[in-house]
Amino acid sequence: MEPASPFSGHVIGLLKGYMSDLVQQAVQEQVAANQFGFGSTPYRPHDAISDLLALLDDRLESEGIQVGLTETFLHDMWMLCDAVAPQVCERVWIEENVNGEQQPIGKAQIRAMTYRVLIELMERRSC
Repeated sequence: MEPASPFSGHVIGLLKGYMSDLVQQAVQEQVAANQFGFGSTPYRPHDAISDLLALLDDRLESEGIQVGLTETFLHDMWMLCDAVAPQVCERVWIEENVNGEQQPIGKAQIRAMTYRVLIELMERRSC
């Protein structure tokens, strides 16, 4: 049995918003890269998790208490991500390879899949 999540529905809702911001940022980066003829670099679920934790650190400093994040939020999130990263990476890998496409999946898609799986695991733990 998995340990319970320390995250309320409110916090999970905030996380979904932050994750959506990161996915949109990746879409904009890809559009800009395509316009200038730049290729994409490999991007994996652990990169998406690292980017999320960096954003959360920034958001915690700038708006943490006002939006209801606790002092231990970043630590709790880091611990959760560390615990579920292997599951997240495996599920994203399976989803990437299920269609057998040879074209690499972009940063925005990796982020979207990673964050969806992460939220699913968080919600499962909060039940």
